[in-house]
Amino acid sequence: MFVTPAFAQTAGGAAGAGSLVSSLVPFVLIFGIMWFLLIRPQQKKMKEHRAMVDALRRGDQIVTAGGLIGKVLKVKEDGEVEVEIADGVKVRVVRSTITTVLSKTEPAGSVE
Repeated sequence: MFVTPAFAQTAGGAAGAGSLVSSLVPFVLIFGIMWFLLIRPQQKKMKEHRAMVDALRRGDQIVTAGGLIGKVLKVKEDGEVEVEIADGVKVRVVRSTITTVLSKTEPAGSVE
């Protein structure tokens, strides 16, 4: 009956610090699982795609995100590629929309 409110709050505050740490542990574990199952593989896939697009050369046969299959005629520096999709039909394609390289051409200097 003679317990002051300040003393009662101090006792509850000390117990709350331990519960705060125990309530943060599941969030840290969930973030760790999300990192290894979702974020890290996606970053790896993006890095591989960027390397594939950067390695494009004249003569490579590619597939775009729209499903067009064509042959690379020119690789421009401004993020575009000139692609021939039929005889005499040339289109400009943004590099990031290239999904697959079907066949690679050999570099000009590699004759064995």
